[in-house]
Amino acid sequence: MGTVTRFDPVTEHAKARAALGAAVPRLVRLLREVPDLDAASGVPDWSVGDVGAHLAAVYLAYTAVASADDSMNWDGILLPGDAPFVERITAMNAMSIGLVTGDERAHLGDFLAERGEIFLRITEGLAHDTPVAAPWYGEQLPLTLATVTGLMLSETLVHGLDIARGAGLPWHIGADEARLVLGQSMPTMMAAALDPAKARGVSIAFDLVVKGGPRLAVVVDDGAMTVTRDAPPRAYDCRLTVSPTAFLLVSFRRTPIWKEVALGRMRAGGRRPWLAPRLGRLVATP
Repeated sequence: MGTVTRFDPVTEHAKARAALGAAVPRLVRLLREVPDLDAASGVPDWSVGDVGAHLAAVYLAYTAVASADDSMNWDGILLPGDAPFVERITAMNAMSIGLVTGDERAHLGDFLAERGEIFLRITEGLAHDTPVAAPWYGEQLPLTLATVTGLMLSETLVHGLDIARGAGLPWHIGADEARLVLGQSMPTMMAAALDPAKARGVSIAFDLVVKGGPRLAVVVDDGAMTVTRDAPPRAYDCRLTVSPTAFLLVSFRRTPIWKEVALGRMRAGGRRPWLAPRLGRLVATP
């Protein structure tokens, strides 16, 4: 059945805050070194400048909801509350790249530095389980400050890689950083991104073991998914043992799964290991 590893949510949240505090200056330095903001990035159809503008929108939005800022006008931006999760995120992403245009893009680094510092300052001392309402995800998705901090870290790390790939500059996502993203935000966001049509009639239990990090029970049951840390021992159909950075990049479609499998960074086991590819097909991405 495997061993359940208990984690301390207070300590892990503090580590995620520290990781975000270290990643933001790295991102700012990266943007300031970019030779051509119009170059293609690691995101299809987006330039390096588009990725930076998207990050500016992300930082602005998360700072606003973390501070419960009621001055943000979401009318006309958000899709209806009953719109599918991926459609909502796709619409927000498309809107975000128009937030900063023209000469303003030359100052993206300054904006991100300022907003990153504000986010960490206004959330300092708040409990990890403080509720946070992010309307672009829909009304039914319960978020906590820990989840939002993990999302800020994931956006910074993954889109930093997109910028670096387009600019031909180095960018590193460390295993510890990836573990924090997977532990803080993955349990909530993986379940939210389930494709209910593909999951209809499906019943599979995955034991997702992140090396050196969280262990998640991912259970799909007829159109619904639950993702649980510290789950009690149970029988699983498939066990996935993954290196944290590899799984993070595969989850965000930044590297092909076959490559990570070939390099030994992801492997399947358990009673029905052939079910492993189903997990990626069940979880939708914008």
